[in-house]
Amino acid sequence: MSILFRNSKGWLLDQCSYVNEGYQHCLVRGETEQKQYLKYFFKKQYFDIAKPHIILKPDAILDSVTACSSRLVENKTNEVVSKLQSDDKQSRKSTDKKKRKRKHKELNQGEIDSQVHHEKVRRIILEGTALIVAEGHSCGFLCPAENDGKLPIPIEDGRLADLCDMAKQLPLVDDSLQKPVQVIDGDDECPMEQLDLFTRVTENPVHHAREVSLMGERYLLPPHCSFLLSDITRMQPLVNYGKTFEAIVLDPPWENKSVKRSNRYSFLPSSQLRQLPVSLLSAPGCVVATWVTNRQKHLRFVREELYPHWGVEVLAEWIWVKVTRSGEFVFPLDSPHKKPYEMLVLGRFRGDMEQKSSSSEASEPVLPDHRLIVSVPSLLHSHKPSIAEVLKEYLGPDAACLELFARNLQPGWTSWGNEVIKFQRLSYFHVEPASGPSPPLAQPALARTL
Repeated sequence: MSILFRNSKGWLLDQCSYVNEGYQHCLVRGETEQKQYLKYFFKKQYFDIAKPHIILKPDAILDSVTACSSRLVENKTNEVVSKLQSDDKQSRKSTDKKKRKRKHKELNQGEIDSQVHHEKVRRIILEGTALIVAEGHSCGFLCPAENDGKLPIPIEDGRLADLCDMAKQLPLVDDSLQKPVQVIDGDDECPMEQLDLFTRVTENPVHHAREVSLMGERYLLPPHCSFLLSDITRMQPLVNYGKTFEAIVLDPPWENKSVKRSNRYSFLPSSQLRQLPVSLLSAPGCVVATWVTNRQKHLRFVREELYPHWGVEVLAEWIWVKVTRSGEFVFPLDSPHKKPYEMLVLGRFRGDMEQKSSSSEASEPVLPDHRLIVSVPSLLHSHKPSIAEVLKEYLGPDAACLELFARNLQPGWTSWGNEVIKFQRLSYFHVEPASGPSPPLAQPALARTL
């Protein structure tokens, strides 16, 4: 289980343990072609963040959980805005003095909105994180890390995204003649070079993980997973897959200035997110959860434009709080630049909002607002914590779940993205011999080729 602790404020998650659960029995073939089962473990050094990325001077540390949990922000939204505007006016008046300090830059509306939002979020974080972190220390999960967090990170492999760009040049095929799913069936080794990854969903239907090859690299597929490696312009195979989902989680590559400057990964303009076929993939009452950066422009877009466009009713905002192995925020809470938290906007798919059924809504578990997800983040870029275990109590039994813009696979989930198997590469794992009996195979009914 990834949930180490839960209370009315939120959850403490162990992402590394959650990943490892899917690879306790992985089928591989040795040099002699003999079948064997191995255990794979995601390298825990990727989660060994020993100290904050930025450390303020002692007189500027205002965000320690232990030192500041009693310091709660009591300013109302209108008071915050009034103070910001008043300070700005006072700063402009001071420019008339002969001996004046550096001119204070006038805050724009976006900066004012961000500050107002931060003051609200800050209170929630300080009220809830202290107890969750204390429980993390009590159970031994939070403690001094084993290293200084300076593990060399592998160079990001852009070949998967490049492949998807190349695939856009392929001629479109008649969907009616194309099988929407291909199955890695049985115990036989299946080189992924022989699979059509760009126009069909790929399934691993068995109860154990599989090790497969692609372009000279080895990848791990967790049990009962399915995925489509494609660009946003080639999502039709996912629609043709014939499934709707009770939960859809999205982690869009939001456009921002730092991404443009660094060129670390491609971004997607907000307007193109409207093209995602969320309404076609959602079952009635589907929980839709979208990761959003701390830019208020993006948060408003999701709440006021994107979700209404998809027919999703906004119900809650959760906050992912990033802490070190010792329980400190990875960035100062009041840092003017990077913040130690990100937002998750949740809602339910209603379709035609005017014809939604009140009877079906009454039986749905209520999505609570302002919950905290506290975890040690991965050192790998854009590696979000899985909320699969958290969502279970808000979904029906055997709920089908989908992740969009995924960079890794999850047991029992369907995933889509142009780098959907990026963090499945064998280089991110270490291996041990598996003990105990081999897991049973899945029933043939899962291995469909519709």
